Amino acid sequence: MNKHFFGDTAVLLGRSLRHITRSLDTIITTAITPIAMLLLFVYVFGGAINTGSDSYVNYLLPGILLITIASGIAYTTLRLFLDMKSGIFERFQSMPIARSSVLWAHVLTSLAANVISLVVVVLVALLMGFRSEAGVLAWLAVAGILILFTLALTWIAVIPGLTAKSVDGASAYSYPLIFLPFLSSAFVPTATMPGPVRAFAENQPVTSIVNTIRDLFTRQPVGTDIWIALAWCVGILVVAYIFADISYRRRIS
Repeated sequence: MNKHFFGDTAVLLGRSLRHITRSLDTIITTAITPIAMLLLFVYVFGGAINTGSDSYVNYLLPGILLITIASGIAYTTLRLFLDMKSGIFERFQSMPIARSSVLWAHVLTSLAANVISLVVVVLVALLMGFRSEAGVLAWLAVAGILILFTLALTWIAVIPGLTAKSVDGASAYSYPLIFLPFLSSAFVPTATMPGPVRAFAENQPVTSIVNTIRDLFTRQPVGTDIWIALAWCVGILVVAYIFADISYRRRIS
């Protein structure tokens, strides 16, 4: 690793964060979709959905948090795509900086922006009646899982950001990620789903992550779900990083 990697990443991260602070509407827009879903499902559909939980907002929030992340990383792809098209990457290549620091700056900016969006969504949920008796360690565990999930999806986002041919193509990939929680235990128990849908829902990454966060919030034993969730997050992160790195090397070669 280039000995200047951390310093170069910090400088480029500062550049990306300045862009974020100049357009806070990006973070606000990112949070609007999950907040709208939270309001819609709690106040419109919540009374008709039987989850076995006393509070539907408590049941729903873990899935909404994942939707918040999926919604936020679309902007990572867009920012990376625009940088590629503007020629800024070519300028960076002519400078004595660590090449990987350019991507890491975008990834860490995505992480910072998503953390802000997640905090906003949690605050709205608290106003809507969300309550948790989870201790500090449980909250830290939830934060760790959400950060790991954000990094995994962000590295996926890097790939279309580097390879897309148009703005629409760069952002369209995020739509399946936003709707994946609908085919999981995020909104209703998987036991209520028909056979094939239930089989898919119970064996996709969102369900294990949602179940783990929900159990942590309610102080229930997490069982094997937490290891499955971590395995999914780490596996997706490693594979996405490898393909993102390959795509990046091809673009700058």
